[in-house]
Amino acid sequence: MRQSIAEMGSALIDFSEPASSPEEERLYAFAAAVRPWMAPGLDLSRVGGEGDGAYVMAPFDDAEGAISIGVGHDVTIAELAALVKRVVGYSKSPSTTQRAKELGVIDVAAESALLAVSGSDIVLMAVPVAATETTFKAIRHLVEPGVLFMDVGSTKRDVVDAARRVLRERVGSFVPAHPIAGKESAGIQHADASLYSGRQVILTPLSQTAPELVQKATDVWSAIGAQVLKMTPENHDAAFAAVSHLPHLLAFAYFSAVMNQPAGRDFLSLAGPGFRDFTRIAASSPEMWRDVLVANREEVLKQSQRFRHALDALEHVMRTGNADALEDLIRGAAEGRANWQMGAPRTPR
Repeated sequence: MRQSIAEMGSALIDFSEPASSPEEERLYAFAAAVRPWMAPGLDLSRVGGEGDGAYVMAPFDDAEGAISIGVGHDVTIAELAALVKRVVGYSKSPSTTQRAKELGVIDVAAESALLAVSGSDIVLMAVPVAATETTFKAIRHLVEPGVLFMDVGSTKRDVVDAARRVLRERVGSFVPAHPIAGKESAGIQHADASLYSGRQVILTPLSQTAPELVQKATDVWSAIGAQVLKMTPENHDAAFAAVSHLPHLLAFAYFSAVMNQPAGRDFLSLAGPGFRDFTRIAASSPEMWRDVLVANREEVLKQSQRFRHALDALEHVMRTGNADALEDLIRGAAEGRANWQMGAPRTPR
């Protein structure tokens, strides 16, 4: 696997949003994980910068092509120049590329994202799902057969629709991807090459997607330790509405309900580990989850109704004082949770 990835020659890692976003966290981890096959010894660290995005293209001494690494806001790449012959960077903010040049991270500032992207064999876009269409428009002229384009967004139907609208006959180069991995710390200084080890990555290829690019995507994610699954965009969004999107919605609502009541501050001062664990995801990126919940609202609202029915059942037996029925409902949930294992194979139907 190491040999086949090295032979890809180049890769684009592209992001243009603040470094705290979950999409960028997934990107940093991907960059750290694939670098042993692309540039042994590459050290990624935070060195500052401004603006809303930059791209670094770095042709290797021992390979044709280039690795292009997008530089997000307040983040750039250190010690990369020592590994390459020439580094080209791009940002909408001139101060970003100027700072990168001052630090010796880039040699030349590209005039456009299109020029910065040119020459890559793999393009990984780590932008909020609402920015997918704009991102495709910026680089669509370089979407060519044989070049693998992937995203890391948490919804898929909207991303696929954007790809179809913008890429049209070139949409076969796009393999939608959703890595099921993350941690609370974000930023390139926290890049973790082991983040995907043993974790699932969902691919939702289109009917027009080139089979060889689906295989390439599978090989890349597998090589960094991920378990690759494939499903339709529709099934993806239905499933993750239940196990990811609704839990975030509930965490936001629950924490707000506690915090905003008259004695909320006092209640929060008494909270312990259970409350901390239950509400951890309420601290997630507002911008990202705004986009996810709007994009997948149809499926999320379906799951919300199911939750309301379950809550209504619990509240009903509480109101009637039916302790046995309440215990039965709790036991069913407790046993189900005790028998659940993250990442366990799906049960055949």
